[in-house]
Amino acid sequence: MADGGHQQTHPNTPSDQEVRDNLLWASRPCFLYRQEFKDCKSIKGRFHQYFIFGENIDCSQWGRDYENCTKYEEKGDIAAGRELLASEAERRRKRMEAHYANDVWKKRTQPPSDWNAPLPEWFVKNNENSYLAAKSKEVKEGITIPIKEDSFCSIM
Repeated sequence: MADGGHQQTHPNTPSDQEVRDNLLWASRPCFLYRQEFKDCKSIKGRFHQYFIFGENIDCSQWGRDYENCTKYEEKGDIAAGRELLASEAERRRKRMEAHYANDVWKKRTQPPSDWNAPLPEWFVKNNENSYLAAKSKEVKEGITIPIKEDSFCSIM
């Protein structure tokens, strides 16, 4: 390091502490990267890719992410952590691309003015004996309300 022992970083490169802090919430546990890689390479995964995209997709990024995750977890390799964060950011960007490009719906800047209006009377009447209403009353008033045995839904 020619600058007196200080690491030179690009202005957009996160610091070591930022990498440590962000990896806690921005990345997945390492075993999930390995599982995604295995699923992507499996026959079932390849069939699904062909059905959805018409071709097989490149699974190598999942493999690189698994390697970087294990390097960071086991050896504390900050460079691997940075690469993993960049990969996750790119994955999120691609996932949200269609959302941001959507021009069909007008995006709200604030909630509707009547978002907290009282519910219609028919709706309140239909739900007064529901499980949710009983639990809500239990929480608000601290009273345990017995629930009728015949009020539970069962799928046969």
